[in-house]
Amino acid sequence: MGYVTLPRPHRVDLLIALSGLACGLLLWAFGLFTTGGRLFDQRWAPLVPLVVVACTEAVRRILPQTALVVGTLAVVADQFTNGSLATVLMFTDVVYAAVVYGSPASARRVPYSTALVTIGVTVGFLVWWQNAYALLVGVLTGIVSFLPAVTGSIVRNHREAAEAARLRAEQTALLAEMDRTQAVVAERARMARELHDMVANHLSAIAIHSTAALSLDEPATTRQALTVIRENSVAGLAEMRRLIGLLRDSGGDTEPAAAPTLAGLDALIDQARANARPSGLVLVLDDTRESGAGLPAPVELAAYRIVQESLTNALKHAAPGEVRVTLTRGGDALAVEVTSPYGQRPGPTAPGSGAGLVGMRERVALLGGRFEAGPVADGKGHGGWRVRAELPVDANDEEWA
Repeated sequence: MGYVTLPRPHRVDLLIALSGLACGLLLWAFGLFTTGGRLFDQRWAPLVPLVVVACTEAVRRILPQTALVVGTLAVVADQFTNGSLATVLMFTDVVYAAVVYGSPASARRVPYSTALVTIGVTVGFLVWWQNAYALLVGVLTGIVSFLPAVTGSIVRNHREAAEAARLRAEQTALLAEMDRTQAVVAERARMARELHDMVANHLSAIAIHSTAALSLDEPATTRQALTVIRENSVAGLAEMRRLIGLLRDSGGDTEPAAAPTLAGLDALIDQARANARPSGLVLVLDDTRESGAGLPAPVELAAYRIVQESLTNALKHAAPGEVRVTLTRGGDALAVEVTSPYGQRPGPTAPGSGAGLVGMRERVALLGGRFEAGPVADGKGHGGWRVRAELPVDANDEEWA
């Protein structure tokens, strides 16, 4: 058989109950009563409602509705005795607590009920006594019942509004933290793409040419390989220093470096030709865009990085043959396509991690474009690898390009 364990009364409620009971006993000891000549005019009679209301005060927080019902019966019974002011005052606190700590339905119902009781008492005594004293009784009834209920309703509304504001503040803080986390993740992904695109092609060229220098015992080849290695090392260090400078520059005192654009493709192709010559790769740039046609800066940066990473992958994996870079502008999109021979290649190769394709796909997705990469047939019975990206270009954005 299970037992229901009630929560213990709050210490403040116990203190209020004991204080009210002590005040009531002090008034009773001095013979101070609210009225006289009632139905139960024995000296001990007012103590019964006093003790009952004091008990309801002790449980006003944990059993507010029960305390209100019992307290109402006790204060009505007190009217048939000589009465105690302490009983009435404690009852007003019970009414207040029933609204503040009771259920939402009870908090809405108690003010209306006390208002109806006040009106009913006033009208009843007016009909009975037919004098102004009935109005005074109605006012006292409102002060004892309706006024505490209204006060409790105001306090409860303020508390609920404060709690709602606190919850909104917590939700705002949570959303701000989520936004901050997403911003950090996005910034890390952007840094990873930039670092990979800037340094990977230099390191790939260094790896391939150093392997060639170690495997071929020819002074001319070794010297050429060391020259390419040095050039790529210097370029890679410069790119790393630029990126580190951007990361360390928190005050904005230094001038930020300009982002690469498609105007630098010729220099990029020339550098890639020097790196790819020992691998038997021939690089061709086919730019069919109108001269002077402007593009938004994000589109130019994405197109440049896609070409750069595609050339790096071709240097790592492509078989000897032609690597063609094609840029076309059709409608509201810029198409970037890089094709390279696909198959076994002689000589050294560099390992790949797949991060380059992920970075290119992310760049295109951020601009709302389309990206595809994979093997294709070249129509001559040979296999090839094609990277194609379509980057949307908003006509309105070209004004600031």
